[in-house]
Amino acid sequence: MKVFFLICWLCFFTGAIGVSEDSAAEKEFDEIEPILMDFCYDCHGDGMDKGDFMMDDYESVVAHLRDFDVWYETWKNVRSNLMPPADKKQPTDEERKKVLAFIESRVFEIDHENPDPGRVTIRRLNREEYRNTIKDLLQIDFNVKDILPVDDTGYGFDTIGDVLSISPLLMEKYLEAAEKVVEKAVPRDGPEIVEWWLDVDDFRDARSESWSLDWMPFEHARKMESKPWVNYDGEYEIRVDFNVIGSDEASSNSATLKVGVGDRELTSRQLGWDNSKRLMLKTKTTLKRGRDQTIWLATERGAPPEKGEKKLAINVNAVRIRGPLDGSQKDYPRHVRYLFSEGPPPPGAEERDIYREKIFRTFATRAFRRPVEEGTLERLVKIARQVDAQPGNSFEDGIAMGIKTILVSPRFLLRAEIQPEPDNPGKIVPIDEFALASRLSYFLWSSTPDDELLRLASEGRLRVDLRKQVDRMLKDEKSLRFVQNFVGQWLMARDVETMNIDERRVLNISDLNEARRTFSLRLRASMRKESEYFFAHILKENRLATELLTANYTFLNEVLADWYKVEGVKGSHMRLVKLPEDSIRGGLLSQGTFQVVTSNPTRTSPVKRGLFVLENFLATPPPPAVPDVPPLEEAAKGGKKNLTLRELLALHSEQAMCASCHQRMDPIGLALENFSPVGLWRDNDKGQPIDASGKLMTGEVFGSAKELSEILATARYRDFHRALAEKLLTYAVGRGIEYYDAPTIDKIVMDIETHGATLREIVYGVIESAPFQKRRGDGDLFATGAVSH
Repeated sequence: MKVFFLICWLCFFTGAIGVSEDSAAEKEFDEIEPILMDFCYDCHGDGMDKGDFMMDDYESVVAHLRDFDVWYETWKNVRSNLMPPADKKQPTDEERKKVLAFIESRVFEIDHENPDPGRVTIRRLNREEYRNTIKDLLQIDFNVKDILPVDDTGYGFDTIGDVLSISPLLMEKYLEAAEKVVEKAVPRDGPEIVEWWLDVDDFRDARSESWSLDWMPFEHARKMESKPWVNYDGEYEIRVDFNVIGSDEASSNSATLKVGVGDRELTSRQLGWDNSKRLMLKTKTTLKRGRDQTIWLATERGAPPEKGEKKLAINVNAVRIRGPLDGSQKDYPRHVRYLFSEGPPPPGAEERDIYREKIFRTFATRAFRRPVEEGTLERLVKIARQVDAQPGNSFEDGIAMGIKTILVSPRFLLRAEIQPEPDNPGKIVPIDEFALASRLSYFLWSSTPDDELLRLASEGRLRVDLRKQVDRMLKDEKSLRFVQNFVGQWLMARDVETMNIDERRVLNISDLNEARRTFSLRLRASMRKESEYFFAHILKENRLATELLTANYTFLNEVLADWYKVEGVKGSHMRLVKLPEDSIRGGLLSQGTFQVVTSNPTRTSPVKRGLFVLENFLATPPPPAVPDVPPLEEAAKGGKKNLTLRELLALHSEQAMCASCHQRMDPIGLALENFSPVGLWRDNDKGQPIDASGKLMTGEVFGSAKELSEILATARYRDFHRALAEKLLTYAVGRGIEYYDAPTIDKIVMDIETHGATLREIVYGVIESAPFQKRRGDGDLFATGAVSH
């Protein structure tokens, strides 16, 4: 009887709680429904279903609140100010916030005080991360493209966990890669004559700090000098690796490259046009211990280029020194010297095991991105000992096998995180500091944490020093990887060199070779670098994020400056160039990268350009295109072949199924029509003046591409900040943005706008956010022991 009473009591009160919750929701809905009636129901209620979207066709409020899809679409459009339409009566900011707060609390059930960090799928290193991690662990630049396939992408990035799985075939590729890495990295024959690479950036000509070894023009004599440290007296070999650049076609331009030490010229080579990827100049000389002698590379002018030919230059890739050549001093190669830190192995078996353990502890801790477990260490030492004991093998062979074992371990290939409470999936917990170090390093360096990050993590001080470490990491040259990988995918800069463009038709040049020489691979590469250097400058100099849209400067070299018709830029190296006040350039929308990747092979694409801006700069992508939409060219049939793109799009948009999306995309894309598919400025299309005027869905009117950029950076600045935060967060945490991320994104935007609204503040906000710092309590493969060590 007591049990029956208890069950009835529980049923009554749980039911009462449900009724109470429903009543509270109904009461809150009653408070916002007048707002919906005033601003939404004219088109989407009271029997109206414009766009096949109705908001009030429900039997009860409870049933209404359970229709997630309707509320999600409402939330997206209200949040981005797309609804109500600009020509309709607008709610106040308070009314808009009230509707959004209701949806987030009652429909999405978001806890703003403890945001859901989301689910992050355990994922493998992508191809770039693998390459960089190997480079930072073993100091070798391993060509992953020869072995590993191109990664799948999701949400525009190749860092997304759901697409970075490992198939049996891919695992075979990783085994092959590990074999080749170890073969290249670990010296099987023991210590050898030492060879090291000089820093090419240390070479300078006293006449100009801006001169560098990557551009030594044939037409101008230069003498680039450096004073490297030499450890021992003796005879050394100096080797210079270089190539000739400046023209894809033969040129009569010539020069002489000389190498010397102090006041002595050691060797020289006469140079002309040469399309070889690598040339070499090698010599021997005696060097003294210390930093007293100067090593120099000099050019001497030869014949000038003939009329119509391009000027040539030398690009020095590497300067190496090897010695002493008598073998009196040997060591392991510099790239693995941190592993073989005590030099050659000792003779005794016990001492060799101690040395093996030290080597594997150092390497495995960095490779696994957290301290290696003692059991794993014992097994690695045992493997190395057994290999060493086999006939014909050496100590180094055993170390090589141990390193290969580490490189095919799940703990290396997979970016997994140990879960402190794997049996409590509902709990949100901070990730441990080693996981934080890993997330931070793969975000900003696309590679494994360095010693300082691991040290701070082991001391439990990484979170305390977080911003200081972010600043340190952004100063490091490895942060260029973040710029290249993020910009390469967010702005599609990776694609500019391979994008299919019909150069003959676009440039109106009948000869294919001439057309390709005009729109050359070097020009395309310069466009990519412009976007990368531009983003990096704004990030590292802590500039406003909106300068990405409106900056009065950019980064150019001679070939790109000539293309843009900007005067006064010489040489192949990229440099900051301030643009004239009346310049048509300035900001991402005016850069060649954007214009090329958003075009079709034979013409511009206002649709692609408009869609790109909506998705990447305004965080308001339109719904997917309906199936079987006829191509734009269909509208040009009959007597309409000479219509401009604006006129063709107007005809195309007359179809009801196309109109709503094109109203968003087309005005933006048409504002950019003055830029051709290859980034050249034009005033006319098919003999008619280009009309770049338009109006955004949110009501702002513009007359040119520059005015559009200004509107995005001013009236729509918050949408731009939100879009950039969403893209950076997606790239950083490896998943798409969901509705429950709204508090996180809103907090990032609010915080940066109260602290200067710089690009760096957005990066700080992403790193300090709940999705980056925390995780759900679902289990982890390593936490449950499902993956062996």
